[in-house]
Amino acid sequence: MSEPVHTAAGNGESLFTVVVAALANLCIALAKVVAGLISGSSAMLSEAAHSLADTVTEVLLLTSLKRSARPADDEHPLGHGPERWIWALLAAVATFVGGAVFSLYDGIHTLIDGEDPGDPLVSYVVLVVAFLLEGYSLRTGLKQARGEAARVKVPFGRFLRRTPDTAVKAVVLEDSTALMGLLLAAVGLLGGQLTGSGVWDGIASLCISALLLYVACVLGRSNAEFLIGRALPRDVRERIRVELLHVEHIEAVLELTTLVQGPREALVAAKVDFRGTATAADIVWACERAEARLRESFPVIRRLYLDPTPGLGQAVGRG
Repeated sequence: MSEPVHTAAGNGESLFTVVVAALANLCIALAKVVAGLISGSSAMLSEAAHSLADTVTEVLLLTSLKRSARPADDEHPLGHGPERWIWALLAAVATFVGGAVFSLYDGIHTLIDGEDPGDPLVSYVVLVVAFLLEGYSLRTGLKQARGEAARVKVPFGRFLRRTPDTAVKAVVLEDSTALMGLLLAAVGLLGGQLTGSGVWDGIASLCISALLLYVACVLGRSNAEFLIGRALPRDVRERIRVELLHVEHIEAVLELTTLVQGPREALVAAKVDFRGTATAADIVWACERAEARLRESFPVIRRLYLDPTPGLGQAVGRG
């Protein structure tokens, strides 16, 4: 069973998922601001900051999808795929600064200075509407992610942890967190309404801040790993090695290097030892055959470099 090496048939599906999330979060953010000002709820204002941060995140993810889809050129011979992780990393920072920090400040401010609870009715209505919109957005993201997990035949949880399509991963995590944040805001409103104390609201804001901090850290770490350079999963690397060894005239794979360059593209480079009796024509034929086999078995491989390298025995013999 392989771990995912790509996540979508194209940017179109990811683009739709991100656009749905962006529109939902923008509408929700505006509604929460109004509800927070009317009710005086710090938890609602924290949720407004949460939704606004998510909206900024989706805009950055849209930018990442557009810019990373540009083809290779003379100045960027390996393409622009890794650029998606730069923008996605900025999106994680936006989630931290725009959502977690504001929610933390607002929660502490409420606990220290208190607040005068206003009419919570508008907030309850907004929370219900927001829950429905966030639920639809999450459903869209989950549908794509589960479809891709089934396509590459891996458990959904492992797929979500390993997928290079961080745009879809961000939508799923942020919408899941948003639903939990809405429930926390509702608890804060209800607690304040029943007790007349703003402590419940302040605690809810702090919990929302913790959720956002967790998501920002998970997304930031994931994007940083791909920017540093992550290899294809171990079982995929072993299958690539086996495919190479099945090619006539190839005796050993001395070194194999793989690099994920995008959700649907990877680079493979290998030092290959050919049989001592192989002629130059045999080596050329074997390289062509190896490339054909690998591209057929692993469509994700966009760039393949084979370096004919004599093994230790041949090197000693020739020395």
